[in-house]
Amino acid sequence: MYNEYAKFIDEFGARPSGSQVLENAIDYMINLTISNGLDSVTTEAVRVPHWVRGSEAAIMIQPRFKSISILGFGPSVSTPAEGITAEVIVIRSFNELNNIDEDIIKGKIVVFDAPYSSYGETVAYRVEGASKASKKGAVATLIRSVTPFSLYTLHTGSQVYEKDVTKIPTAAITHEDADLMRRLQDLGETIVLNIRMFNSLSLKTSRNTLVDLIGRENPDKQVIVSGHIDSWDVGQGAMDDGGGMFISWYVPVILNKLNLRPRRTIRAILWTAEEPGLVGAFAYLKRHMNKLSDINFIMESDEANR
Repeated sequence: MYNEYAKFIDEFGARPSGSQVLENAIDYMINLTISNGLDSVTTEAVRVPHWVRGSEAAIMIQPRFKSISILGFGPSVSTPAEGITAEVIVIRSFNELNNIDEDIIKGKIVVFDAPYSSYGETVAYRVEGASKASKKGAVATLIRSVTPFSLYTLHTGSQVYEKDVTKIPTAAITHEDADLMRRLQDLGETIVLNIRMFNSLSLKTSRNTLVDLIGRENPDKQVIVSGHIDSWDVGQGAMDDGGGMFISWYVPVILNKLNLRPRRTIRAILWTAEEPGLVGAFAYLKRHMNKLSDINFIMESDEANR
């Protein structure tokens, strides 16, 4: 299986939601299933977001000139063509943000430099930071990359705009640049950045892929194993979540190869559009709501970077 997995990753690489390469990868997995002797494979159409990253750049103008690496979060909005030039305020936490007067935040770029505690806790700044800062008048947010260490490396992922807030651009910065701006602010320096981010957002049709090994006694009852086939655009989607997707896919395939027929149906689901917000999973839930009682067990393997 490892060789098949490595071949898949090398052949397709990044598989963003809504992209043609993702659909090609889905077709590949369907054909791979059939070629491995299991022809009970179906797909279910899902409308998914297709966020396409364009050029992204940031420059520190004051107190000195410096290029700042950024990596936008999907589906961040773009900046105006000329970018956004504004003063920076560095903020450690949401509590600190809440305690600062709106007049101090208004018109500024908020840099969240929350220290990493765990992925589950710290990722809130990526997901919610833009909306919380926008409510207080910020024009953009930059988030310290959600990772325990950095070699001037960036971390992307999804963020969510709350309803009725002004959508502002939001992106990751490195630990090193977050620390630099914190030190400059502590010294009393005025920090001014220009941020330019361009992207597009549309809707496309993708597919959840269902691979079934029909149970011998209770075929209507299901044990579901799953992983998502999509990935972000800037990596290879190897661990997030090519590995989890492949081991889930292999469960019904290997049982069939070994002629081991389970009592209940084993269903492997290759979710589409997990990265932009569990879109494939929510679509599956809506479609199969009246059959939830038939599911005896369900799991997702998603190694990611936790």
